[in-house]
Amino acid sequence: MTGLDAETRRLMAVIEANWDERTPIHLASRFYDVGRREPQSWFAGYEWADLGDLTGRDVLHLQSHLGTETIAFARRGARTVTGLDLSGAAVGAAREIAAAAGVEIEYVRANVYDAVEALGGRRFDVIYTGKGSLCYLPDLDRWAGVLTRLLRPGGRAYVVEFHPVLQSLGLVGAADEALELRHDLIGGGGPVERDATRTYTDGPALRQATTSYEWAHGLGEVITAVSGAGLTVRSLRESDELPWPRWAGMEQTPDGWWRLPAPAPRVPLFYALLATREGAPPG
Repeated sequence: MTGLDAETRRLMAVIEANWDERTPIHLASRFYDVGRREPQSWFAGYEWADLGDLTGRDVLHLQSHLGTETIAFARRGARTVTGLDLSGAAVGAAREIAAAAGVEIEYVRANVYDAVEALGGRRFDVIYTGKGSLCYLPDLDRWAGVLTRLLRPGGRAYVVEFHPVLQSLGLVGAADEALELRHDLIGGGGPVERDATRTYTDGPALRQATTSYEWAHGLGEVITAVSGAGLTVRSLRESDELPWPRWAGMEQTPDGWWRLPAPAPRVPLFYALLATREGAPPG
């Protein structure tokens, strides 16, 4: 983790241990439903429209965890697919999942800040990251610089994430039926310590590495980091749908995603940011 101070490196090591312990729980969970849930079901239709035809492209999935989404890139014709994650346990599980699915994916264990060196200076046509990843990164300017260094000229970086509005909402009331703003909507507040024995999936409790850290990042911070790293923002989509029900009472859409029921106001819960690196597109 070149360039990060000693305290930040300590926090990242705590996060790594937390995800190492989460991995076997997630692997066995109904939430991920490994081996049964179709990998493409984790994607909204607009994601594939933004990513374009992957045939013959080299795709990198940063912070890939179990690789449940990574498999979809291989099945859509990518020439090569690489996943990178800081958790050794997750990388090991992802390799086994890919082998069982009969797809060829290279998984590399590394912190995202070390991705350029860990990947041997290779460059990619498409970089995908998201769905709960950016909150574990303390420095978005450094992260965006990594994206630029990993992209070929004409390549696409695609960030699909939980909207800051979603991250700031929390349940309140005796019956936990109301939502209100309870957490930071923009960044700058530093790391927030999370100490919980349960992850976001079903399954048994964590027993040892229960502590983790998260950083809030506003949408403006993400866009500024990406553009400041020399990438050109092409589109920003905001959506009121999620790939799983965050709260009880959410209704499933015809596409299998979830939204708050009427008459709840439509608020952004998800966003998809597409940026490109200047230069001729890959042939």
